[in-house]
Amino acid sequence: MDIPDFSFNRSDISRDAFMLHGALAGEGYDWWWHSFTAHHSVTGEAKAFFIEFFAINPALGKDMPVFGQLPENKSRPSYLMVKAGAWGEDAAQLHRFFAWDDVTIRDELPIHISAGDCFLSEDRTLGEVKVTEDEAAEHPEYLSDAGQMVWDLKIDKQIAFNVGYGASKALREAEAFEMFWHAEGMKTAYEGTVVWNGERYDVSPDTCYGYADKNWGKDFTSPWVWLSSNNLTSRITGKHLSNTVFDIGGGRPKVGPIALERKLLSAVWYEGEPFEFNFSKFWTLTRTRFDCRQGKNKLVWRVVQETPMHKMAVRITCDKKDMLKIRYEAPDGSFRHKELYNGGNGIGRMKLYRRKVSVKNRFALELVDDMDIANIGCEYGEFSL
Repeated sequence: MDIPDFSFNRSDISRDAFMLHGALAGEGYDWWWHSFTAHHSVTGEAKAFFIEFFAINPALGKDMPVFGQLPENKSRPSYLMVKAGAWGEDAAQLHRFFAWDDVTIRDELPIHISAGDCFLSEDRTLGEVKVTEDEAAEHPEYLSDAGQMVWDLKIDKQIAFNVGYGASKALREAEAFEMFWHAEGMKTAYEGTVVWNGERYDVSPDTCYGYADKNWGKDFTSPWVWLSSNNLTSRITGKHLSNTVFDIGGGRPKVGPIALERKLLSAVWYEGEPFEFNFSKFWTLTRTRFDCRQGKNKLVWRVVQETPMHKMAVRITCDKKDMLKIRYEAPDGSFRHKELYNGGNGIGRMKLYRRKVSVKNRFALELVDDMDIANIGCEYGEFSL
């Protein structure tokens, strides 16, 4: 049983477990996401990467992966997909598929996933994804670009965003939400090596600005919002804030058939002090305003959230040339998120406030810090009609 806890920085690896049991086994997805920055082993050039293990409809599995985008065989997909890629001017996502007969996922905690030479646990991942130009062209159902990535990384999840009751065991078992979220490592230190199209990159815990989270459910949200970084610098002191991270996610969550308009789950861990803006904790009286505007060359996110005690205002931009349109099949075989922009090189600014009791104004806002942000993971998209 989940015990109520008012601190979001609370590890719970049970939420990182494999969730596709019961009804979700035949109409659900589950994924483990990792993103980080690495540096070229010769030039020192920084580059942002991502790795994801994506499971869908295991109960429908066969001895071959089943794709939902084959025009002659429209069906619900079933496979484990290992997705790997990079952001930047050569942004690409590479997909490798495994039949369920070739996948081992341990039911006990902590999670272990093994398929071919690809492996994921709470503290390690390694693998290879290679897609040739001919394969990408001949198999549009792969939804993949061409390229090759090999990696071997240690994982150290340091700060969590546990959303609380919204992903509790009771609500998970009731399948109350259409899409669940848990960030066991909204600040994660990675260490190891990535080889991207023949070029080696080194990953260091101090400069990787890493992130790890988990999503699962029956379908994806629309609109889809995600913003996160742990590379923040105070404009007031000029100090790099090594114990600060923020994470924002959501859009239009659904509870059963009911859609909750423009809701976000957000957390800021500011040098050890928590600031949370979480609509599922109704007693916090969180108010949210956000929008994402798409220009010719960039996307711009604006988010303002308030509780009676705190306020957070953030503005983030990311150049389209550094982003990709990330691609997933839904459990029913549809491909509706054709404009889901995803990046790892966003920049921005955040102002964080707390309420201060004063003689003149009992509810004055006090500026905690004004921060520049870099290496932001960012995402926005709405279903295509």
